[in-house]
Amino acid sequence: MTDESNHPLSPPTYALLIVLIYLRLRPKVPPVLTKGPPPIVFRTFTPPTLKPYNGENNMPVYLAVNGKVFDVSNGRNFYGPGGPYENFAGRDASRGLACGSFDEDMLTKDLEGPIDDLKGLGEEEMEAMRGWEERFDDKYLVVGKLVAIGHPEAPKEGS
Repeated sequence: MTDESNHPLSPPTYALLIVLIYLRLRPKVPPVLTKGPPPIVFRTFTPPTLKPYNGENNMPVYLAVNGKVFDVSNGRNFYGPGGPYENFAGRDASRGLACGSFDEDMLTKDLEGPIDDLKGLGEEEMEAMRGWEERFDDKYLVVGKLVAIGHPEAPKEGS
């Protein structure tokens, strides 16, 4: 027969050990996941269908560079209403970024017309535009591409 008084774990110590193990290993309350933003689907834009994405009326802020449409909503302070680049929101910013100009005259006037072919820009300006495009590729999500009205990939009216 063994002497229970010399046993290293007395019943109260044993019970305390069991409770501590349970508290350590018990299932945790599952975290409550917050609902994320709705998924963004890659789509084809024309200048008129891109125009509403200018950050007004709680819309996201999109702009196009060299045919790619970027969601720059994370940079709303720069590209959204009141920001220094707000003229580019909802528009093709290629020429303005290439020329380093934020003026309204850098934007295509006729949204129903052809996409700016960037004719008249020199190699230095084209390189500047490609540099901007690379920065946007690194920092923002590409959400679509920009094509002219009447292009085979252009969205149909009402879609």
